[in-house]
Amino acid sequence: MNFLACASAKILNATLREMDSNRTLNLDEPSTYVLQEWIISPPYTDMKMFLIPPIVCLVAAILVIPSILFVIFSSFSIRQETRYLLLGNALLCDLMYLIFYTLSTILSGANLTLPKYACVLLLFLLAVTYSGGLLTAAAMVLDIFLAILFPLRYVAILPSSRTKKLIVLIWLSSGVFPGIIYLVLVVTQKPAPCPMNTCSVPIILVMTLHGDDAVKLCYMLSVAALFLCLALIHGCYIILYLKTRQSGIWESVFSRASVTFLMHHTILFFYFSPLLALVVETLLYINAVIGLQTGIWMSLTICNVLMVLPKALLPYLYGLRYREISSSLKLIFRMKRLRLVSPIVSP
Repeated sequence: MNFLACASAKILNATLREMDSNRTLNLDEPSTYVLQEWIISPPYTDMKMFLIPPIVCLVAAILVIPSILFVIFSSFSIRQETRYLLLGNALLCDLMYLIFYTLSTILSGANLTLPKYACVLLLFLLAVTYSGGLLTAAAMVLDIFLAILFPLRYVAILPSSRTKKLIVLIWLSSGVFPGIIYLVLVVTQKPAPCPMNTCSVPIILVMTLHGDDAVKLCYMLSVAALFLCLALIHGCYIILYLKTRQSGIWESVFSRASVTFLMHHTILFFYFSPLLALVVETLLYINAVIGLQTGIWMSLTICNVLMVLPKALLPYLYGLRYREISSSLKLIFRMKRLRLVSPIVSP
């Protein structure tokens, strides 16, 4: 935590100098004492409460995602359909993200410091799996879009062989963007007097706002790219609704189409809300409306609650709604139950 204390002290000194010289930041004296208290003694006990949501979400995901992946990749007929391949890739990305992020959270909560390159690798894997899940979600919306608007040409446009190539492209794209950002930061950054030795994503997000122009540019480009991707997903859903509202599938509130549409938008809301909260936190922090401690608490809430929640809800709200997957899972559990029941031998 030497980096946090050193960097936070520099932030506090710069803030106090700006208050004395320009009075543009109207931080009161109690807020200054709160910042000083955070620098001297961070509330590690309270921060450990934020370990609970990632662990709970990881357990919830492990209970169902491996079974769904087994059903998808073990059945030849299911594996040949585009929607199931994309669903399997999305669930795989979410499960990997939850594993890596929970590991990062546990290490930060235990105050364990990873070596520099191990930390870089962990952050890179987090960026790749999060981007991969988001791009796969966009590909799933594209798949539904093509299936509804071009039903006769759908199989020719997006066969299973082309879907596999699309999944490979998603993984490559997910790795290229974080890799470019890392290379830009390596080239542009100079050795800092306070070297970063923390792998806590919320703290890194707050400290990013005090970086140089290259760091801030990468931060803004990342947020803008995520917003653009989610906006395209939302736009496709709106077009689908406008194209199909005359077909009669929306007449009943509890119809399968209405419930599926609601679940899609629920997942989309959970993907949008962390980014929106992150932008709000950034604006409040830059304009000195909130202090360092509040900024870190907000980052902890965004990263440890809002960003992991949709990863745990996706298999339950979306994956289990497919009849083929749910029926295959029921068959597997029924066979396991029959194996556990030992036959009764009559005398």
